[in-house]
Amino acid sequence: MTTTTTTGGHAAVPTDLYLRVQHFYAHQMQHLDSGRFEEYAATFTEDGEFQHSPGARPARTRPGIVRELVAFHERFENDPVQRRHWFNHIALELREDGTVSSTAYALVVNVRPGGKPDITRSCVVHDILVDGPEGVRLRSRRVTHDEG
Repeated sequence: MTTTTTTGGHAAVPTDLYLRVQHFYAHQMQHLDSGRFEEYAATFTEDGEFQHSPGARPARTRPGIVRELVAFHERFENDPVQRRHWFNHIALELREDGTVSSTAYALVVNVRPGGKPDITRSCVVHDILVDGPEGVRLRSRRVTHDEG
């Protein structure tokens, strides 16, 4: 039986969908944080878009997303930093076209050997998700950074 999650004034989403999205995000971020960029890109639709840096053009398609991530992470090549992405306060809304709009808060935490965790970014993640035969996939992601 599918139940719904009420969200004070917003249309409810099925609880099983909400749980699957949380599961999806957990695995997706582990792919990213482990440097498994092909696996991360595979969480997008074939024509997916990914824009993670302010002012940068979005990467398009899975191969384009992999290229963008490889280029972005070159700056950490000689740095033993471990990056962790933490998603929380995930708000889902069903859209008329059958997709799901997701807005989540994200923190990026850097940890270096012998060091303490350092929160380096606070962001809002705006996703459009599709739920199909392959499971949940991202059609688009746009990340906005909190300034301060």
